[in-house]
Amino acid sequence: MDQRTKLFVMSLIFVLVVGVGVMKLNETRVIKKDASVSTADQATAKARALYKKALSNGTDLSQGPCLTNDLMPDWVVDVVHSPREDVDDLSHNLCQRYVDGFSKHIVELDPSGNVVRVR
Repeated sequence: MDQRTKLFVMSLIFVLVVGVGVMKLNETRVIKKDASVSTADQATAKARALYKKALSNGTDLSQGPCLTNDLMPDWVVDVVHSPREDVDDLSHNLCQRYVDGFSKHIVELDPSGNVVRVR
């Protein structure tokens, strides 16, 4: 093999190795991003199921109670009005773990079970 052919083959191998490395790096970032989205989706699905259970048990949701302080690690579920009403800010209606900063995430549903906010 002449010098130009060797240089071409080595350049091609270099480009392939770098390309595969970049693809693997991007793949890892996408997986991490999707994992956080799926956690919020999972929390929302669990919150809706909990809402339906509370409704079927006859729980009065019109005053915007906290449904649980322990939906998932770091997640609570609160029923609020949209737009918010004064009753939503009464201490017995708030998810205390979220207010105190022990839970970092909240799913808010309105009294009809519609998602108001997930964060």
